[in-house]
Amino acid sequence: MPSEKPPGPTPSQSRFQVDLVTPSSDASAAAPDAPSSNPAVSGEEAKGRFRVVNFADPTGVGSVDSPEAAPTEGMQNGDTVMSETSLHSSTGGQHHYHYDTHTNTYYLRTFGHNTIDAVPNIDFYRQTAAPLGEKLTRPTLSELHDELDKEPFEDGFANGDELTPAEEAAAKEAAESKGVVKFGWIKGVLVRCMLNIWGVMLFIRMSWIVGQSGIALSCVIVAMATVVTTITGLSTSAIATNGFVRGGGAYYLISRSLGPEFGGSIGLIFAFANAVAVAMYVVGFAETVVELLIGMDAVMTDEVNDIRIIGTITIIILLGISVAGMEWEAKAQIFLLVVLVTAIFNYFIGSFIPMKSKEAKGFLGYDASIMWENMGPDFRGETFFSVFAIFFPAATGILAGANISGDLADPQMAIPKGTLLAILITGIVYLGVAISTGSCILRDASGNVNDTISSHLMANCSTAACKFGYDFSTCKNEDTCRYGLHRDFQVMSLVSGFGPIITAGIFSATLSSALASLVSAPKVFQALCKDNIYPGLQMFAKGYGKNNEPLRGYILTFGIGLAFILIAELNTIAPIISNFFLASYALINFSVFHASLANSPGWRPSFKYYNMWVSLAGAILCCGVMFVINWAAALLTNVIVMALYIYVSHKKPDVNWGSSTQALTYHQALTHTLHLSGVEDHIKNFRPQCLVMTGYPNSRPALLDLVHSFTKNVGMMICGHIRTGYRRPNFKELATDQARYQRWLLKNETKAFYTPVFAEDLKQGCQYLLQAAGLGRLKPNTLVLGFKNDWRDGDMMNVETYISMIHDAFDFQFGAVILRLKEGLDVSHIQGQDESLSSQEKPSGMKDVIVSIDTSKDSDADSSKPSSKATSLQNSPAVQKGYSIEQKHKSPTVPLNVSDQRLLEASQQFQKKQGKGTVDVWWLFDDGGLTLLIPYLLTNKKRWKECKIRVFIGGKINRIDHDRRAMATLLSKFRIDFSDITVLGDINTKPKKEHMAAFEEMIEPYRLKEDDMEQEAAERLKNSEPWRITDNELELYRAKTHRQIRLNELLKEHSSTANLIVISLPLARKGAVSSALYMAWLEALSKDLPPILLVRGNHQSVLTFYS
Repeated sequence: MPSEKPPGPTPSQSRFQVDLVTPSSDASAAAPDAPSSNPAVSGEEAKGRFRVVNFADPTGVGSVDSPEAAPTEGMQNGDTVMSETSLHSSTGGQHHYHYDTHTNTYYLRTFGHNTIDAVPNIDFYRQTAAPLGEKLTRPTLSELHDELDKEPFEDGFANGDELTPAEEAAAKEAAESKGVVKFGWIKGVLVRCMLNIWGVMLFIRMSWIVGQSGIALSCVIVAMATVVTTITGLSTSAIATNGFVRGGGAYYLISRSLGPEFGGSIGLIFAFANAVAVAMYVVGFAETVVELLIGMDAVMTDEVNDIRIIGTITIIILLGISVAGMEWEAKAQIFLLVVLVTAIFNYFIGSFIPMKSKEAKGFLGYDASIMWENMGPDFRGETFFSVFAIFFPAATGILAGANISGDLADPQMAIPKGTLLAILITGIVYLGVAISTGSCILRDASGNVNDTISSHLMANCSTAACKFGYDFSTCKNEDTCRYGLHRDFQVMSLVSGFGPIITAGIFSATLSSALASLVSAPKVFQALCKDNIYPGLQMFAKGYGKNNEPLRGYILTFGIGLAFILIAELNTIAPIISNFFLASYALINFSVFHASLANSPGWRPSFKYYNMWVSLAGAILCCGVMFVINWAAALLTNVIVMALYIYVSHKKPDVNWGSSTQALTYHQALTHTLHLSGVEDHIKNFRPQCLVMTGYPNSRPALLDLVHSFTKNVGMMICGHIRTGYRRPNFKELATDQARYQRWLLKNETKAFYTPVFAEDLKQGCQYLLQAAGLGRLKPNTLVLGFKNDWRDGDMMNVETYISMIHDAFDFQFGAVILRLKEGLDVSHIQGQDESLSSQEKPSGMKDVIVSIDTSKDSDADSSKPSSKATSLQNSPAVQKGYSIEQKHKSPTVPLNVSDQRLLEASQQFQKKQGKGTVDVWWLFDDGGLTLLIPYLLTNKKRWKECKIRVFIGGKINRIDHDRRAMATLLSKFRIDFSDITVLGDINTKPKKEHMAAFEEMIEPYRLKEDDMEQEAAERLKNSEPWRITDNELELYRAKTHRQIRLNELLKEHSSTANLIVISLPLARKGAVSSALYMAWLEALSKDLPPILLVRGNHQSVLTFYS
């Protein structure tokens, strides 16, 4: 009943804004109020997270003015408010109000505004706040699902939506910036791409290319370059439309697709390539100016220094335009485009106006004979590929628009539209110029008007020149021609209607490309620095002004550009720059192929005109073109990319961008796991796949290290952790711990999985893990436990549980391995051990706590107390039971006691190199070979490499040599190296009396002594304490008891100096041998020895000598 609920808002309500609306009996008055409140509702929703509307009962008892009013049942459920029927009967059925859907305010409310559950909203999916809108957080599952007497969990972002510090800073900057300049697709992308693609090549190299390769092959060269850039354009469009694109251009696209390794390596060289490209274009401009100065005889010093002076002045002016802001830079680009387009039209118009004065220089106007003569190639000192290599850089520049992605109003629409249209227009113009120049200009001309041909020779003339009355064969043969396609780089100025406009076009082409590169480099570099992939570059991430301009990046680019201008030797650098650009193109293409191959649900670009195989072909083409242009530069580029890739991979930047590399890794893992499930196991492929009961992975370092030594890169290791206790399990905390300790394992380079489970007791938890741990064929086949050193100190039911875990392992056909160190294994009680979990991985508010375990108390402490999960030494290797927590604020300088000091040293012994010692294998019983396989795998590892394997077996005194030879033959067939085989003929000798007496004394407290009591009382005691040892079983297994004591004597005699002892684990028949007796056997066998591993396989062969 509502009246039984506590008054006031409950914890889950207190987080939401609650409207109490009282529908009065005057429905007509209530109805107009609802629409009028809508503007306020939407306004407040934008500020808060979401809004709950609570309808109080019609009697008006619960109103805004009466805080004592109990919340309604509907609100207590944390879901929807009262239904129509509950509104009718909320007063106990005394009054009946008849609402209709038109007059009741309940029906005038928008769906979703009367419940805590939120309706779909774009703001829940944002990563950052402004400029797009406010980041809202939807109600968590806990808020909707948990009981109300519990505090709701803390807010959290949805999976993978945590913001990196860089993104948070970006959000803050974005929120502060108002009046930001954003460009559309024409100004932002089309204009930039066209200006960058139409370089100086168009005016001073295109005619030479036609002269060398002819019209047909020139068109093939242009088409090939256009195919490469078009495929890259399609790939860029696909990536750019697969989600919101921020600033950073090529770097942003590649890093968010392929991950930080590729993105970081390409980002750096792409930014550098753009910076050097500034110098390349500025020097191109300066060279043209110097040529004009030479023509006017106005040289300042000498040619090289003039280039340096003019280049320096030019780059300073360009820097000024860039720093003035993107708007000024965009205006400059528009002006330069107008000049460039005018120059192109100027050329085409001029080509239709033949002039007599130009004929001697090779321009004869459009003519079929000229076109036919120039159709085929005429390579002079060049090849098809060398000419292609010279042309291809003219086709680059397609990323000029994408590089300023952060300054575009709608990058998803602008990048595909602008880039592809720019490629189309520029490609058509290049083809037009190739066909046009080849159809109206001769390959060779002397410029001498007197080189005419006599009329009687015109009859048998074969060249296009002689058809017009010219004969340039003399200068061609003597190689003295100064004009024509082959000889004159400025032939387009000659053809054009007005020559100086072509010079202006050359200026425009060089300056616009320089300006675009000067803007691109800092923007890309800023994005790279913001992601903090390379330490020490963070200072360049800072932006200034409303447009977040990277002023420091501009200065750096200016410095690099100026340095290369002063070198003034760009012929060697140009091919490397082209290769850097091509490497980025190749990776953009590969990104699309990779993302499509990974088949991630997150890969759904709105641009559909791409194909993964076409993109792969594009990537291969780009790599091919790199080697065609300059194989040495291509090799250098690959070396640089790989070096940066290896550096970033090694540094492992703490970013998670959901790259296709992750998606493909998952896809391949899933495919291979499924494929593996269809393959039958074979002895040759047996691997120890260990379920290790470590508890928290950092609480038993010795157990973790030793098992990791023989499973690393060989088998699988799962760190099992059974968490028990009387409190209700907190599954959210379990998931948090799972992620936290998995990170800890990865950070410590331990190849293992951490798998915690909640269970009522240790036995049940172990059964859960034995049944459910692993996946398909990747399931554990060996249970590894720590020895229970303190078995005599605590509750013997814990021993019963411990032994039952071993029995369960054998029932599930697992092998069993027990590790014993005389100092113990569990270090979780030693202060400072938790520091190995790095501070950033600890949940906020968590302190280092010392946990003192009090097994006499049940822990039903208040759920608000911190819940540490340290594991009790008394309970088991992998369980924690009732505990009480004391925070002991000890000084870190408090020295450890002697036993803790020894324990800490022992726990780290398997992390060190073992040196020249021995691993003693006591292979007493054939368990399928696991007892032998583990030492073999161990001694294959670097730390154990110098240890020799010594094998000990049981045998008869009169057959010692025979048994040794038989074992040596078997080991050699197994191809296992050993240093010595010892046959023990005296295993069945009776142990020393004092050792037998010590054993009797040890088991005395655990005996049932049924002979001294009535049968009924004895049975009752055995039922309540099943671990008790009966006189009957003690007598029955006396020989086996003696064997364990005798073996301990022999172990001390032969293996007291071994680095590790591996011995067959004695078996106890289930139900016949009590757990106390079995535990006593293990104790007697393994006490006072070096580290000892008791091993028992599942009696199926794990070794074979067949190939």
